[in-house]
Amino acid sequence: MSRVANRNPSRRILIVTDAWRPQINGVVRTLESVGKVLAGDGHEIHYLTPEKFWTLPVPTYPEIRLSLASGGAVAGQIDAIGADHIHVATEGPLGLLARQYCLDRHLGFTTSFHTRFAEYLAMRMPIPQDWSYGYLRWFHSAAARTMVPTPSLRDDLLARGFARLTLWGRGVDGARFRPGPKTMFHDLPGPHLLHVGRIAAEKNIEAFLELHIAGTKIVVGDGPDRPRLMRDYPEAVFLGYRHGEELGEVYRSADVLVFPSRTDTFGNVITEALASGTPVAAYPVTGPRDVLSDARAGALDADLNVAVTRALTLGRADARAHGERFTWEASAAQFLSALEPLHPAAGALAATA
Repeated sequence: MSRVANRNPSRRILIVTDAWRPQINGVVRTLESVGKVLAGDGHEIHYLTPEKFWTLPVPTYPEIRLSLASGGAVAGQIDAIGADHIHVATEGPLGLLARQYCLDRHLGFTTSFHTRFAEYLAMRMPIPQDWSYGYLRWFHSAAARTMVPTPSLRDDLLARGFARLTLWGRGVDGARFRPGPKTMFHDLPGPHLLHVGRIAAEKNIEAFLELHIAGTKIVVGDGPDRPRLMRDYPEAVFLGYRHGEELGEVYRSADVLVFPSRTDTFGNVITEALASGTPVAAYPVTGPRDVLSDARAGALDADLNVAVTRALTLGRADARAHGERFTWEASAAQFLSALEPLHPAAGALAATA
């Protein structure tokens, strides 16, 4: 029996999330991975997701679907589960309805901040970030605690007026993502520079594709910007999605993972690369600067060319050693300790719907 189970009696936990399969992103991976660990420790994990309701695709981003559930339908689902704890993971339609359910019944609950929606919306629509952060601050103000993945994000949100923030780190599957021989890309000029993630504006992939470094740029993932980027950067190799063992093989065969995003709150692909023994290059922003705390495992620089050049000199054993510091067991223990029982909580009672 694990240490998580030894410290805590079995609990029935409901996680409410608007982000779910078929989406492939850090939110879904985190919720599934933590749920798997907790279930293995004897806890009963339930997910309330858009799968249970009619949905509509987000314009220009059909992979993301928004739930059309009613308050009554969501309340019926929550009542049927009879959870000991409710965690609202996202700020979308299901998150809003679950939040209201808890407030109407004076129940304590927790939330988590995964995504910088304010910045993402501003890239696509003329919506001031202050407006979006106002909504996010209001949404999370009702929670007993809001879980955030990194210290730098916590500090940023505190400066924006968020309250009752607690850390909830991330892990990596060190068995799936592991060092090994370079088995791919032998027919492509090296070094082999890799980007893994959603191909969308917020990922800043152009900064990767415009690097002035010899070799081959390899992109794993898909998203709304893929057709345009394939047209504009024909020298790059776009592989689409890769999963499981094949994704691990891609990481092991790359010389450096380049993480050009300036808006991610953590960057699960960073820890996957490190666990595979692949050094990482990134900007010194929230997420990378928290994860890449060992200069032997990754390189941070305001000039991404400099960061990549430095990362190419780093040792794969050091990258793996740093990656082993991140485990889903530790992440699950943090999550469990931050949950709020469904009795009235000061934070929830003080908030208004």
